[in-house]
Amino acid sequence: MTLTSSASRVDNIRHSLVGLKMPRALEMLDATLRRIERGEIDGIEAIDDLLTEELSLRENRRIKAALRMARLPILKTLAGFDFSFQPSLDRNRIMALAGLDFINRAEVVHLLGPPGTGKSHLATALAVEAVRAGKSVYFIPLADLVAIGSVQLLILDDWGLEPLDAQARHDLLEILEERYGRRSTIITSQLPIAAWHEVIGDPTYADAILDRLVHNAHRLDLDGDSMRRAKPHPEA
Repeated sequence: MTLTSSASRVDNIRHSLVGLKMPRALEMLDATLRRIERGEIDGIEAIDDLLTEELSLRENRRIKAALRMARLPILKTLAGFDFSFQPSLDRNRIMALAGLDFINRAEVVHLLGPPGTGKSHLATALAVEAVRAGKSVYFIPLADLVAIGSVQLLILDDWGLEPLDAQARHDLLEILEERYGRRSTIITSQLPIAAWHEVIGDPTYADAILDRLVHNAHRLDLDGDSMRRAKPHPEA
């Protein structure tokens, strides 16, 4: 292959990468060609490197966009959760939930405990795992509940901080009816489940709502001192 034809092929590659909207591969092309010329990699390795880098860029962009859509208040991960601060919490159960089978089975997760014990941290960390796995996620405090569509994992944060009015009860029941047995929900609350009737108010609505929230649910109780008081960086 002549120098002219080689340069022409490289130009064609550049043109193709632009047309395919592969900016990372285009950015790496010259450096990759130099590595081929030095004998560091062959053609198959070069193609693999370019595609791997482009795929990594697209995956990172997908995750960032999905996290924005999830409306997570702050990014928290399981790696950043101090399990030693919550010795009563079964780490193995949390890690099993991080496998996300509960989402595939459309099950509910309850994270219950006093303020600062890590409920929202764990809920958010599970949400991050779900986003990385390609699941749709939406995070919302119960007081701000709005139409949430068909996301696979819905997080209702701080259940019980405010009582539900008639419209909120109606909207919540409609959402849970739509999601029941089809999609998963995580609830964080400072109240035990026995007190949730008081939050809902109307006994008829309470029975209907709790029936959908308690069936096929994983309950995890968090106890101990507030992690916010113990650490300079707050944990929800």
